[in-house]
Amino acid sequence: MNPISRLARFLATDPRDVGCDEAMEILHLYVDLVDRGDDAAAVHPGVAVHLARCGPCGDDFRGLLEAVRGG
Repeated sequence: MNPISRLARFLATDPRDVGCDEAMEILHLYVDLVDRGDDAAAVHPGVAVHLARCGPCGDDFRGLLEAVRGG
């Protein structure tokens, strides 16, 4: 990724995005909420935004959710 692309991506970052570290810190709680059918995005909106925008963290979320559901 060139510097212009990195800058454009940074400038497009949603200010609600909590970032990888915080999202991963509570990912297990977020997954539990989703698995129970609760509105995890309402409880942790910054995590929801992050998981939607960060491919690797979104992959971790989907993998953990699948593991919890026995898939």
